[in-house]
Amino acid sequence: MFDLDWRSRKPIYEQLVEKIKTLIINDVWKKDEQLPSVRALAEQLTINPNTIQKAYRELETQGYIYSIKGKGSYVNSVPDIEKAEKRRKIKSELTRLMAEGLYLGLTFNELYQLLKELDQKINGGEHDD
Repeated sequence: MFDLDWRSRKPIYEQLVEKIKTLIINDVWKKDEQLPSVRALAEQLTINPNTIQKAYRELETQGYIYSIKGKGSYVNSVPDIEKAEKRRKIKSELTRLMAEGLYLGLTFNELYQLLKELDQKINGGEHDD
């Protein structure tokens, strides 16, 4: 199931992340299906459980899986995955744009004010400051 390249310069956990994402995207692992436990997968692949845990954490951050404490990790639904991926891309682009703005002389307060104004337009100022 997992074809890891031990000679690759790409870290094992990154290879695992890519393999598991492929299994999820291609519907080999279905929504709400439980993933193998960290310990079981580590034994199967004969690698350190911390490597599996790191891959699972990354997949959860990207929205591909979710965890239930004491129960394990499960496959997320595709719309949630797509939303998480889109949010990740937006955050990356915003980070780039804000860094460029700061470089060009915008202040933190100016950027913050822009965000506050946008939030008020979208949410009507419902949030507490």
